[in-house]
Amino acid sequence: METNLIMEGFKFMFLGMGTVFLFLIIMIFVVYLMSFIIHRFFPEPQPNEKLSAGTAGKDNRKVVAAITAAIKHHRQG
Repeated sequence: METNLIMEGFKFMFLGMGTVFLFLIIMIFVVYLMSFIIHRFFPEPQPNEKLSAGTAGKDNRKVVAAITAAIKHHRQG
């Protein structure tokens, strides 16, 4: 009688673990498919290199000037 209960326990354990494993495999496939569809029909806009290169130089010069002024002020006092 005891062996029968143990075997039924193992059957239920493998049935439950198999169900969870199958669910996870299906979920991974669905998430991959959803990601593919989103990227296919709604691509991320690419930044315009001409516009970003022109403004980046001005911003960098301002940042460098601010850092230089801060270091100079710190060394003075």
